[in-house]
Amino acid sequence: MPEPIELVALDPARNIRRRYSITASLDLFGMIVVETRWGRIGSHGQAQRHAFIDRAAADRHIAATLRRRGTAETRIGVPYKPVPTEI
Repeated sequence: MPEPIELVALDPARNIRRRYSITASLDLFGMIVVETRWGRIGSHGQAQRHAFIDRAAADRHIAATLRRRGTAETRIGVPYKPVPTEI
């Protein structure tokens, strides 16, 4: 499975503090479950899960989601940036 993806959009002057995360895992039936979580940093936020039979479909969903996050600067005025993962 791909590594979890963590993104943040921060602009303290405009009170923008958003987070976005994407994780993929296998369920008990062998399906690939892609979970997307988003919301204001510090809040519970929202979550959505999609199940896929094959990895190619899951990868296409993740790529489409990341393309949408790439347009954040034109929509909210602040780009999402990846959070470095700790080892």
